Amino acid sequence: MDMQNIIDRFITYVNIDTQSDPDNPQFPSTEKQWDLANILVKELEDIGMQEVTIDDNAYVMATLPSNVNHKVPTIGFLAHFDTSPDYTGENVKAQIHKNYNGEDIVLNKNENIVLSPDYFDDLLLYKGQTLITTDGTTLLGADDKAGIAEIMTAMEYLVQHPDIKHGRIRVGFTPDEEVGKGAHKFDVEKFGAEWAYTMDGSQVGELEYENFNAAGAKVTINGKIVHPGYAKNKMINSMLIGAEFIKALPENEIPQETEGYEGFFHLHGMKGEVEKTVLDYIIRDHDMDLFEKRKKQFQDIGDNINKKLGSDLVQIEITDQYYNMREKVVPVMHIVDIAEEAMKELGIKPLIKAIRGGTDGSQLSYKGLPCPNIFAGGHNFHGRYEYVPVESMQKAIDVIIKIAQLTAKRYT
Repeated sequence: MDMQNIIDRFITYVNIDTQSDPDNPQFPSTEKQWDLANILVKELEDIGMQEVTIDDNAYVMATLPSNVNHKVPTIGFLAHFDTSPDYTGENVKAQIHKNYNGEDIVLNKNENIVLSPDYFDDLLLYKGQTLITTDGTTLLGADDKAGIAEIMTAMEYLVQHPDIKHGRIRVGFTPDEEVGKGAHKFDVEKFGAEWAYTMDGSQVGELEYENFNAAGAKVTINGKIVHPGYAKNKMINSMLIGAEFIKALPENEIPQETEGYEGFFHLHGMKGEVEKTVLDYIIRDHDMDLFEKRKKQFQDIGDNINKKLGSDLVQIEITDQYYNMREKVVPVMHIVDIAEEAMKELGIKPLIKAIRGGTDGSQLSYKGLPCPNIFAGGHNFHGRYEYVPVESMQKAIDVIIKIAQLTAKRYT
């Protein structure tokens, strides 16, 4: 398979700004997501896919027909085309580093931005490989444009190599995953697959069917502004109340202090003045009982502050976002087994672990489409230090093709 074709396809995608917007109720949340969605439609048609569609919500779907005579379950592969709202994806300038030598990579000499294995030790896994980075001023968008490039390339390869036997395959590309809405309007019945895989993981070998239960929480604190020289017993500084709220949460239950199955409270946005302060949190836990306790603990802190102040100055909104897909995947564990077998046959060591986050697959699993997650190869998502090894993308393509083969073989 032509490595340059993979690189060119991926860079074409990352050059298109598709950053989503958590504060816009529009669907998709940004008009610019349509730019890539429409390109993907044409590309699917050009490579020979059938039943190519794009709906009013920018969901792109297509079919690779079965080329075997026996009945095989329809499977799917999914990836999202929006990028994180946490860091700009505009004017991405991809840089290609061939035969990486294991040393620091200077992303931007003028701004002294360096991608270093001293801090990101995963880089050392990829000595001798070709890495794609940015110039340090934007994210890259491997989350999840690497997944799109892998699915597209795998489908193109299967179209061009009909000797590789497979059942009916559906592919789907979705908007707004990064703002938690990627599966909200996804038509599972129209997609018509018995199960699917999101190509949205990180390191080579990752295979995941457990994820966080997730909620978003907004704390709005109302204060009162008066002249500071005459503020005695009159001013209410909402920012100080906000600081009290933050301090009341467990200080070690935050992303940078947790791992594995440990949950957390994550303050990811804060805006304040004397009269009004808003704190934006995400609440995560793999265990449903602990998840519910976390949400109650969060609400109780606000209630206790209000009780102490004698006024409902603290308002809390908690909205569930998605749940742990384990409950929906375990009853059909053969779909994980097929992916694991595919990796092993390709000489890839499966890394079966829980996702410390979520994918479209978590919501889709609850909508009737069991959907484990497979590596797409990128690292350091959502920031300037994001990178993806081209060889990892190649391996993900190989896994997609092998899953298609094994599924057809299993149902012979």
